[in-house]
Amino acid sequence: MFRFTLLLALATMVVARADEGMWLYNAVPVDAIKKKYGFEPSKAWLENLQKASVRVNAGGSASFISPEGLVITNHHVASDALQKLGTEKLNYYRDGYYAKTRDKELKCEGTEFNVLMQIVDVTAKVNAAVPDGTKAEEAALKRRAVIAKIEKDAKDEYKLQPQVVTLFQGGAYHLYLYKKYTDVRLVFAPEMSIAFFGGDPDNFEFPRFDLDITMFRVYEEGKPAKTPNYLKFSTGELKEGDLTFVSGHPGRTRRLNTLADLEFMRDFEYPYLMQRLNRLEVLLSVFSDRNEENRRQAKDILFSVQNSRKARVGGLAALLDPKLMAEKKKEQDRLIAVAQKDPKLSGAADAWKKIAAAQTAKNKLFRRFGALEGRAAFFTDYFAIARHLVRAAEERTKENKDRLPEYSEARLETLTEQLFSNEPIYDEFEIVKLTDSLTFLCGIAGYETAIVKQILAGKSPVERARELVTGTKLKLVAERKRLYEGGQKAIEASTDPMILLAILVDPDSRMARKQMETQVEEPLKQAYADVAKVKFAADGTSTYPDATFTLRLSYGAVKSYREGGKTIPAFTKIAGAFDRSKEFKNRSPFDLPESWMMRKDKLNLDVPFNFVSTNDIIGGNSGSPVVNQAGEFVGIIFDGNIQSLRWDFAYDDEQSRATSVDARAILESLRKVYDAEELVRELLGKS
Repeated sequence: MFRFTLLLALATMVVARADEGMWLYNAVPVDAIKKKYGFEPSKAWLENLQKASVRVNAGGSASFISPEGLVITNHHVASDALQKLGTEKLNYYRDGYYAKTRDKELKCEGTEFNVLMQIVDVTAKVNAAVPDGTKAEEAALKRRAVIAKIEKDAKDEYKLQPQVVTLFQGGAYHLYLYKKYTDVRLVFAPEMSIAFFGGDPDNFEFPRFDLDITMFRVYEEGKPAKTPNYLKFSTGELKEGDLTFVSGHPGRTRRLNTLADLEFMRDFEYPYLMQRLNRLEVLLSVFSDRNEENRRQAKDILFSVQNSRKARVGGLAALLDPKLMAEKKKEQDRLIAVAQKDPKLSGAADAWKKIAAAQTAKNKLFRRFGALEGRAAFFTDYFAIARHLVRAAEERTKENKDRLPEYSEARLETLTEQLFSNEPIYDEFEIVKLTDSLTFLCGIAGYETAIVKQILAGKSPVERARELVTGTKLKLVAERKRLYEGGQKAIEASTDPMILLAILVDPDSRMARKQMETQVEEPLKQAYADVAKVKFAADGTSTYPDATFTLRLSYGAVKSYREGGKTIPAFTKIAGAFDRSKEFKNRSPFDLPESWMMRKDKLNLDVPFNFVSTNDIIGGNSGSPVVNQAGEFVGIIFDGNIQSLRWDFAYDDEQSRATSVDARAILESLRKVYDAEELVRELLGKS
């Protein structure tokens, strides 16, 4: 098994094509950018953008836009926080919010923002702990132990939140050190109907007319945080052909995956996921349609499910494209030929066969794993809390090196902050979710299997779900703290039905996890490390790894495209939102909020609203800032067009585009619709 260390330097040789690349901040292809666009980002320019970029741990990206902790992200990234802040009488998700003074900024429970401060290459340390030839089960334990030690030592040394990130599917390991903010307060959110104008029909489409933004402020010691690294709002012109950069946290791509890996996703994983998503969408839609309060409670999860369903449809379409798969096979054949011809790579030549074998093993395991260890069988916040309490009690009795990663000493602080959050939980909603997931479990595992019978305890899924949800005391944070602080003794003495359920399924769940780790994940890490060796031998080390929900930089240009025999302009205008609303007689989801209808005569309808660019993005980039050569904020990523869904597997810029809200539309609407002049002054550095 090959080991290598990624160069901690700016890359000088690029094998990616066009504007392709989700680049590591310690390997930015500055020469390629300069050659194509005539601009060379300096180290200071890159450092400011890196430290102005924010990861939203609920899923998504953001950025600092003032030196006083002001953060901007998407409305749909902020939806979880908006929903949790709301009540039956105050629906911030639907109606929006603006804190005209600092004392009106609303604290968001359970919201965490992270800022990447430093990157350390720890590949050599990780690999030294797992010698070549180590069997999969032992290798997984050794790798877990060394990563736990690296993270603990880093937390003690740097006083930052550490995370060891696996790159190139196991070819490299980097330690990311984050500054963490947990006092996050809502400043501004528009109405949902303008943030998600066009709804599901327009999702992943273009032209678009969405003000998909929300602003927060981070606090430290009760005061707005000082954030010297931030992005100034641009007041200049952005036009077709302009160079743009996107700094954000793409979630996951599979561009380096082998053909066997992609075929598994095409034939098994994606069809399974789409079955689950379709089922959830129906469930949540029916629940939402019962009344407005149900709609408020379910809106965030329903949006996520609908978005994921549509993304998987596009992803599956890409995997079913013979041209894409032929290109993947051609690339794979090229690398295999390189491995077979070079005696130094002889140990890597079987990597592709090993990956295929791991996919065969995965096919036997992934449904049971997803049901027992994932949330497919126990889709309720109460069970997630119960599982953490049960496992934390056991894992904390072990040495740090032997713990499951989420219970390591370096990560316990974050876990307990989430575990003891006062964010609301709604029992009737939890009953509906749990009923459906228990029913799903019966279909996956079989109603007559011993574990299913034990879980249902002689009751129907709906009866059992109601019994579990109404009987648990885990809604009370004080009870969670009591059980956590009481450790194993308190857990063993508990009669809480949700705790008892977590105890019941834990042996089977742990076994499913162990099988997945030793039969699939560890063999894949080892085999992909060999694939990486071959790829670097063939193409050099100046390339980018697949996305890992860690900070990346992409570059591209504002650019129109051709579709259906006509040119799709790169920009839309505010006027287009009113035209589209009129076309659909202002019916949902094309209904503009009253605030916009009342202020139409005040708005400059020619101001650009949304735009598209060739920047390389994927899910997780939502909320990423788009900046110009001056490092100024010119827009915010909120979507891609339908063609961009293939970027999960391969980049092209013929039609695929990233979609952003234009900074000019943000300023125009804040001034003319929301009377938020103080906020505008802060954005422009005039407060």
